[in-house]
Amino acid sequence: MGHFLNQPHRFDPLAVGRTPDSPAIDLLLTGPVFLDIIFTGLEALPVPGEELWSKGMGSCPGGAANQAVAASRLGLQTALAAAFGDDVYGDFNQDVLGRQEDVDLSLSRRFPGWHSPVSVSLSTAEDRSFVTHGHPAPLSASELIGDPPSCRAAITSLGPELEPWALAAREKGAKLFGDVGWDPTGRWSAEALRNLEKFHAFTPNDAEAVKYTRTEDPWAALYALADRVPVAVVTLGARGAIAIDSLTGEEDWAPALPVQAYDATGAGDCFGAAFLMGTLAGWRLSDRLAFANLCAALSVQQFGGSLAAPGWGDIVDWWERMNTSRDSVRGPWLRRYAFLEQLIPAVPQQAVRRATATVARHSDAGSVPAPARPGERMGG
Repeated sequence: MGHFLNQPHRFDPLAVGRTPDSPAIDLLLTGPVFLDIIFTGLEALPVPGEELWSKGMGSCPGGAANQAVAASRLGLQTALAAAFGDDVYGDFNQDVLGRQEDVDLSLSRRFPGWHSPVSVSLSTAEDRSFVTHGHPAPLSASELIGDPPSCRAAITSLGPELEPWALAAREKGAKLFGDVGWDPTGRWSAEALRNLEKFHAFTPNDAEAVKYTRTEDPWAALYALADRVPVAVVTLGARGAIAIDSLTGEEDWAPALPVQAYDATGAGDCFGAAFLMGTLAGWRLSDRLAFANLCAALSVQQFGGSLAAPGWGDIVDWWERMNTSRDSVRGPWLRRYAFLEQLIPAVPQQAVRRATATVARHSDAGSVPAPARPGERMGG
């Protein structure tokens, strides 16, 4: 673990705070990794018997890979515990995550005969629809991880019962960041909120926050959550994000950047990874929210889920474009993102950038050792 500390193309936003006793892993996360097949630019969804041609398509690792790639491209030493099939989908996902994106897969395993989950995303101008196929993983996350390594932060789902690996990581000093998905049952169990006391931060979207807290609007939901968790964030889509940090007494709203969105797949994961990175770096709340909004905005301007996540090279490019722009709104945005001025000079020229393909198959990231054989743990 921690194999990429000295790679020249990587910018380490936590370098100042690293000591010989620092954890080798910044972020530990787990979850299913899908092969995402994404069709973009559809005018509408097909009706029965109709064939439509999309303007773009591609494949990339999805599911838990979205946040793993986003965090790794931002310089966090990221470990992912996941099950991989020994089919060509598993080979592809493993190769992209481990060799290209510098995600530590030493806690992951390949399982002979197990079919990798697949998700097809159909993206229109209005929204996305999905068709998914998969089977339960042969092992649970806690069985994969066992005794978790020391890490600065871990991402896990909020629920009535937290997984043993997450509780063990917390006991070792990890800050737990909570996410939550849409509840198809419609129950939105309030029991889950009791576990927020074990988390450092919780980042639902506005619909999820309102449903879980039984409130009328996102602001009311935010205040209800802030009574339970130190850092509460509610994302508002095109309206930005609102947050309260009870540890510092900060409260803020950060507007979203005005961009033309092509594909929102993985944008929420980019936001979460960027906010987590800013938290570990000790940034003030307003800068964390602004940076998270920027990363999400950059991601939706590209097609392709996980591989649309921006790297530090993309952030530098955006900052330089903003500084040379003649747009009338240039001044306010430069002032809003003035905190980047202290970071940009330290970013290497060869810092990670996304590929320019319709759906990014490659980034400018370096390589790490080849993947493990079926049935073996994957080296990281």
